Amino acid sequence: QVQVVESGGGLVQPGGSLRLSCAASGSIFRLTDMGWYRQTPGKERDLVATITRGGSTNYADSVLGRFTISRDDADNTVYLQMNSLKPEDTAVYYCYCNARAQRFALFMDYWGKGTLVTVSS
Repeated sequence: QVQVVESGGGLVQPGGSLRLSCAASGSIFRLTDMGWYRQTPGKERDLVATITRGGSTNYADSVLGRFTISRDDADNTVYLQMNSLKPEDTAVYYCYCNARAQRFALFMDYWGKGTLVTVSS
């Protein structure tokens, strides 16, 4: 099985920065796409950024130019560098990894429990 754990959330002032990390562990055979979603109470979980196995990235319009997603396949980790944070960025950020476990033949999506980012003065 595969476990996904996010870290790096917290309280930051508007205009500040945070770097989220997401580490996948377990019996991983291969990781493919990885990414971040976020959700606030009463709203749908929305895409923030994704990165493919080949390194292609995709960003939500609301974060384009401010957030940067990257990955380190040697450590099975995906990062989200968040700059120029705004109050509307406040949300629980969830990491997902599409992966094939060693004992499985199919790729599946694995999700973390989420990490809270609060942007407030």
